[in-house]
Amino acid sequence: MTPLLSHLLIPFIIAMFLAINMGGSGTGPSFSVAYGANVLKRNLIPGLFGIMVFLGAIIAGKNTATTIGKEIIDPGLMTFPLVSIILFSVSISLLIANLAGIPQSTSQSTVLAVVAPAAYYNSLNSGKVFLEVIPAWFILPIIAYIISYLAGRFIYKPMRRRGLTQSRAQNANLKPVWEGLIIAMSLYVAFSIGSNNVANASGPIATMTINELNLAGDKNFLLILILSTLLIAPNFAIGSSIFGNKILRNTGKEIVLFGKFEAVIIAFVSGSLLLFASLSKGIPTSLVQLNVACILGIGVAKLGPSNIFRKTEVRKFFFMWIISPAVAFGLTLLLTWIADRSGLLG
Repeated sequence: MTPLLSHLLIPFIIAMFLAINMGGSGTGPSFSVAYGANVLKRNLIPGLFGIMVFLGAIIAGKNTATTIGKEIIDPGLMTFPLVSIILFSVSISLLIANLAGIPQSTSQSTVLAVVAPAAYYNSLNSGKVFLEVIPAWFILPIIAYIISYLAGRFIYKPMRRRGLTQSRAQNANLKPVWEGLIIAMSLYVAFSIGSNNVANASGPIATMTINELNLAGDKNFLLILILSTLLIAPNFAIGSSIFGNKILRNTGKEIVLFGKFEAVIIAFVSGSLLLFASLSKGIPTSLVQLNVACILGIGVAKLGPSNIFRKTEVRKFFFMWIISPAVAFGLTLLLTWIADRSGLLG
């Protein structure tokens, strides 16, 4: 094995491990609505999830991959040791969240893992991070909550009073329509995940490969990005199989019981906002938080705030959303310092 090939192999293996962890984390926000509404069996979810993630990454993932790989840190710094450190740190932070059964923001962990060496080398694109990426992390969940709350209060409740949402609809010809909509929306959310989250691994890998092969130009970056995606995206399905069950149970069953109408709202709002972030500005953002914001909006509209925010699962979610990105940032910064002191980063 040539030195160049070994340089590329190690971060690719780590990227696949990261993709497995992202697959576990992403299963909840994409298919929890279908699982919670008892529309899809659990054993069908990993395959469907993997297929749609792959399509989303290939069709709509370029902008976010460019942000992660080239627009936060000086691309020239993305060598194989540093990329390996970044991907490893994110993987560990997500593994902790997956073992706890808490769906975690892959994008926030990845961005902070990239920010750490960028700050260490004084090459941080602060305008991109502080004016575009971080504000979106706060604004988009608020929008998701408001839209879902309004839909729950002013659309769902009137339809429920007229018997159009669940009990009568389930006994009539509308039942297959609702179930088909939920499945379609779950696939749509998984597609949105592909457009955003695969870039957390493929973006740094593509930039690193360009540097190691001494290539240049957007066409070469796009080609390497596609090849990286072909290797990385299928591992999302593996992660879904390994970690998905506990996360599905936490998000789909234990926060609030979904009806089919609410499930469609949750999936459509969260998936659309994530896809918008991916296609418009290439902003890596958290589908997990968008999804939970939608769940909370619907839940508050149905049951009131006191019955939702006191739930243990919600408190655990907020706690892990702080801890996991902090672990990614701190571990990356520490390993970058150690590698730099050891002369591994050149």
